[in-house]
Amino acid sequence: MNDVSPIMKRGIAIVWLLLVPAGMWYTYQSYPPPSSVQWLDILAFLLLTSIVASMPIVINEMFIFLIQWVTLVVFLKFGLFFEMVFAQISVVVLLVRLRVLRKGEWFRLPLNLIMFFLVSFVSGSFYYLIGGQLAPSLSTNPSALLLAAFYAVLNYLLNQVIVSFNLYFIYKSKEPIFSKDLFVETVTTIVTFPIGFVLYILYHQVGLLAILFVGIPFVSLSIIFNLYYSSQKMNEYLQKAAEIGHQMAERLNMDDVVNVFIQRLSEMLPVDYAYILDVQGDDLVVDRMVEQGQVVAAQIPPLKKNEGISGMVWAENKAYLYSSRKEWRKFAKSYIPDDAESLLCVPIVRSKKIIGVLVLASKRKRAYEKYQLNMVDILCSYFAVAIENAKHYERTKIQSERCPLTKLYNFRYFEGLLTREFEKLTRFERKSLSLIILDIDHFKSINDTYGHQSGNEILIDIAGRINKLVANRGTVARYGGEEFVVLLPDVVKQDAYQVAEHIRESIANWPFTLMQALDQDNKKIQVKITVSIGVATAPEDAEDALALVRHADRALYVGAKRAGRNRVAEYSSN
Repeated sequence: MNDVSPIMKRGIAIVWLLLVPAGMWYTYQSYPPPSSVQWLDILAFLLLTSIVASMPIVINEMFIFLIQWVTLVVFLKFGLFFEMVFAQISVVVLLVRLRVLRKGEWFRLPLNLIMFFLVSFVSGSFYYLIGGQLAPSLSTNPSALLLAAFYAVLNYLLNQVIVSFNLYFIYKSKEPIFSKDLFVETVTTIVTFPIGFVLYILYHQVGLLAILFVGIPFVSLSIIFNLYYSSQKMNEYLQKAAEIGHQMAERLNMDDVVNVFIQRLSEMLPVDYAYILDVQGDDLVVDRMVEQGQVVAAQIPPLKKNEGISGMVWAENKAYLYSSRKEWRKFAKSYIPDDAESLLCVPIVRSKKIIGVLVLASKRKRAYEKYQLNMVDILCSYFAVAIENAKHYERTKIQSERCPLTKLYNFRYFEGLLTREFEKLTRFERKSLSLIILDIDHFKSINDTYGHQSGNEILIDIAGRINKLVANRGTVARYGGEEFVVLLPDVVKQDAYQVAEHIRESIANWPFTLMQALDQDNKKIQVKITVSIGVATAPEDAEDALALVRHADRALYVGAKRAGRNRVAEYSSN
């Protein structure tokens, strides 16, 4: 449903103020209650009404408000005014029970009071208009029973008409009138109306004992229905938790695991804010912040044990459930927004060790139930396993794709990337594809003179310089022993040549400092290094990936190495 405008809310309050109090007074004057009222009986029926109103039956996620059978008895026995009063009280009890009278939705109380007033007044007035009497004898007078049944049907129909009006014109709902919910409510109402007639007839015969004979079985049935619904709901949550666990286990990227976790939690629960905190040594660090469905930058100082609610969860390895802000306000620390009310705080445990904390927050009071806390606890266990698997996969992937010395991509990764990029070029998703191949000049003599450890130092330094110059324009990889490659998508040959020249200059013009040279007694020494570079660009220089590598390699050895080294050469077919 769409939000109701503030003007509409104020209008509803004004209508209630002008209509309901005056209408109740008019009803009292026009249709007065019986002169001899048994107040003990009134209080007994009021208690029954309140109990039934506080225990709506849940069917298919819908709360069925089955109060009509009680108010039917009150109307027939004590008149329209008392039925109105009981209906108004039952609305208040129901809305309090459903916890909907929160900030911003207070208008639902006067709206429902107006609706029940109109339903009671119109159906009751029409009943008296067509000849209905107060306290009729239904067991001996078929016409009285027919009039009472007509009143009950009219009361229900008016209720549905006004509900539909409110949905369409106040809530701007697009749901069809004849929905599954309407069918369920109609059937349950038809089933319960005979209970009202039975209660009325039995009340005339045995008095207040009738409330026990009829009310207790009905209330017991409501309790059984609600317990069944709760267990069914819990089973559904457990099934969904298992599904989410499988979905997270299928993800091999940590960000994907976190995204699935937060997204599915937000679908199952009223989540306005979600925070995942990681245990890093002695600190609890905010790793992911999702507010109003958007990921925001985490700029929160680390927390210690017992610091804030998350620190308490970490220290005690215990989940916490708070229904309103006043319950957790004194424990809160920094990152929880001011408009948050309900909180779920659950430790993320792996192998009996806390690796993080999950915090869910809602703007609604009492948004979370105990069984939902248990479900989130189970999901956190799935999440911990999925994160650990994703970390292991990413470590393995890095090890298989990266050079352990330089941390650059290795030849295996580069080969696959080159193939994928060339496929994009053939599909015209790329305009050009440039390749730079770089070889260190006289690298063998460096190893022989200063040792292989110093050679490794130079390789690491060169890798860092190339990476810094290329940045996000392309991909740098270690191609062989002392060879490096740079793949530049959508870079023409002239620009690729300039990149190569900058790389050459950055290596030739700045000496390298060796820390572990042979026979130097751990003294720092500086050596000058030069490189030779070949450049080729597709599609003008090559029609396939292998040709691009071959032609760049040819430019390196023919155009640069043979021409004297320490230079850049571009491929030419001439």
